Amino acid sequence: MKKNIKKKDIRKIIRGTLQGIIVLLLVFLLLRAFLSTNVYTPYEDTNMQTKDSGFVALSYFGVSRIGDDVTITTKRFEEHIKALKENGYVTITQQDILDYYLKGKKLPEKSLFLMFEDGYAGTAIFAGKVMEKYNLKATMLTYGDKLAIKDPKFLTPKDLKQLEKETYWEIGTNGYRLSYINVFDKEDKYLGELSSYEFIKVRKELNRKYNQYLMDYIRDEYGVPKETYQQMKNRIKTDYQLLERSYDKGINYVPKLHVLMHANTERYGNNQRVSDVNEEMIKEMFSMNFNREGFSVNNQECNLYDLTRMQPQAYWSPNHLLMRIWDDTKQDVNFEVGDKKESKQFETIKGATQFAEESIVITSLPSDAGLIRLKDSENYQDIQLDVTISGNVLGGQGIYLRANEALLNYVKVQINNNELRIIECVEGTESIMKSVDLVCLEDIDTSNIQLFTTAKRLLMIKLNGNSITVLVNGKDFSPADTLHQVKPGSLLLESMCNEEAYSQRNLYDDVYDGVFEQLVVSTSDSKKIIYDNQLHGLDKVQNRIEKTWSNIVNWFVENL
Repeated sequence: MKKNIKKKDIRKIIRGTLQGIIVLLLVFLLLRAFLSTNVYTPYEDTNMQTKDSGFVALSYFGVSRIGDDVTITTKRFEEHIKALKENGYVTITQQDILDYYLKGKKLPEKSLFLMFEDGYAGTAIFAGKVMEKYNLKATMLTYGDKLAIKDPKFLTPKDLKQLEKETYWEIGTNGYRLSYINVFDKEDKYLGELSSYEFIKVRKELNRKYNQYLMDYIRDEYGVPKETYQQMKNRIKTDYQLLERSYDKGINYVPKLHVLMHANTERYGNNQRVSDVNEEMIKEMFSMNFNREGFSVNNQECNLYDLTRMQPQAYWSPNHLLMRIWDDTKQDVNFEVGDKKESKQFETIKGATQFAEESIVITSLPSDAGLIRLKDSENYQDIQLDVTISGNVLGGQGIYLRANEALLNYVKVQINNNELRIIECVEGTESIMKSVDLVCLEDIDTSNIQLFTTAKRLLMIKLNGNSITVLVNGKDFSPADTLHQVKPGSLLLESMCNEEAYSQRNLYDDVYDGVFEQLVVSTSDSKKIIYDNQLHGLDKVQNRIEKTWSNIVNWFVENL
């Protein structure tokens, strides 16, 4: 009995000691991650623009350790920043922009103006260390009405003053409030005016019919204004006056930079008379204004009070961001490759491809596709393919089998906008062998598919002579008809953008990331592995340990 007690005590001591070591290590890592110790160094005047290419403006909604539909993870944010730095981008300041427009100052060859919206406290914590690591300066945007409330999610005036002292930050404003008017739900039911909290609660039930507080008259369900011109003017001017008071009281000045949310009208509101009131107040109170979303480049042809920004989404891969910037700037871009050993096994036909761990991420060209071919696969005939596809539901991911070089003959299995299609192409003529709406899988909420909605689908395809077997998440969707295309051919992976790629925040997103995980190609009898990008042995163990450790850190960050 005494021996058992002693053994239990020893186990408790060991367990307690290990737990204590883990906690101390986590606290040390967190403090090291959050505390800024360096000072921002401005860019050097050595590589300035010889012709006016302006600057790229990016505005993130927020950064967090784990991320969600809106805020980007710390890991993904660093991937974005690393890709931009490797392409030669340096950050410029608010004063640089003013001098560029008002004094004709030249900017660095690749100039980046970086912003973070909504004033989340977590953004300052999780983005700050990345900014310090890569020597970036950014503008933190906040709402005036959040400065007076005691909500730990948002930065306080004291926090803003501290950020400025750290030298990596400047202050800007999103306006006084984030509220919505003239809101209708998916059933076209009129909801009226909503605060930001009310909006978030019912967001899943909304369509695209709503206005930001300053964009229009407040209207009834028939579109008739519920206020006179004078009432509208007083309401909007009062909002700017409240903004001025809140910043004067909180940080002793009104920021020079203002962002008018959800404008995108080439003016300052959806209605001309509303626009006139906004324009008057903006030009009276601020030195510059970002008025538009979706396009990243500003040059001398732009108006200092009608600047534009691109808002990278939480689901964007680094190549997705680079592809959008490439499309906007028309400048050469070095896309991220990832694992170079894996990349050598594929030929990129169009788009950009990143190989990371057990994933192949194919980024499409804008309003087009991305396509890669597995090298030395031209003689594949009777094979089995197992893969998890996990890109966004809105968009397309496809697998070509038995494809000839000209893509006139092939068998293709495609999931596009949640629809499975099994297609055969013979001498350039496609025929759909089977089409199935994957709502039948019941693995996602199909009543609320957003641009950022993802789905993991385990896909198994088997070709054997003139028959094809297709399983999705273990469910058999094989066509009844037999194949005509039985000649050997190559294996290709494809990502496709489509017309559904629209976002209320960003107007549109015409680039798509196809994500193919744990791809295994074997003979149709599964006896011989032809290709396998899964991790094995020590690499697999190390990867699992790293993910487990990351999950432990995430838990402490979320719950401490």
